[in-house]
Amino acid sequence: MKELKKRIVTSIFLVALLLLMYLYSYILIISLFIISIIVWIEFLGLISKIFKKKDFKNRILKFFFKSLSLIYLFFLSSLIVYVFLTDNQYRTFIILSFFVAIASDIGGMLFGKFFKGKKLTKISPKKTVSGCIGSFIFSMLLIIPFYQNFENYHFIGISFFIIFISLISQIGDLSISFLKRKANVKDTSDILPGHGGFLDRIDGIIFAVPVGFLLSKLMFLS
Repeated sequence: MKELKKRIVTSIFLVALLLLMYLYSYILIISLFIISIIVWIEFLGLISKIFKKKDFKNRILKFFFKSLSLIYLFFLSSLIVYVFLTDNQYRTFIILSFFVAIASDIGGMLFGKFFKGKKLTKISPKKTVSGCIGSFIFSMLLIIPFYQNFENYHFIGISFFIIFISLISQIGDLSISFLKRKANVKDTSDILPGHGGFLDRIDGIIFAVPVGFLLSKLMFLS
């Protein structure tokens, strides 16, 4: 019960932060900068545990992943800020990608706990086939609140977009789970009470958003 209360309080804080980021550009920029730094530090913690040997090969790999992750997070933050500040037509697709990642996470958790069943992969023992299906179902429910924004686009195209972004989000989640398994840790940090680290919470989002941007450009806005 105590752990549940922590999760609820932290979730309320995160939702409030997201709302403020959406409403105020300066909060968006500052928050993205801080979160990116925290996520990078958490990622470095995983990499340091995975490549802990001090031989030449591990030093090179550690440097490579540190540099790549820093460039990726900088690109992702810049992309989000650019899209939101210019208020261009990609904004709705970025927001949809963001919510698809969240819906995938919630659907996977609820269906996985309720239906249980066959494990999806050895990478993450908690992931199940039923959870994967639940991720797709919950993601598709977003068509209802987003319908008016996409009434000019074909239903099949939007459905494919949502399903594909949900798949990318799940792959992102599994990728970070794989790194945590390699590093032999449960969470990337304990900065968010009841949730772990920021990377634990946005592992799907950091993959879904840039892919959503590129996919929207290829399918709808080219």
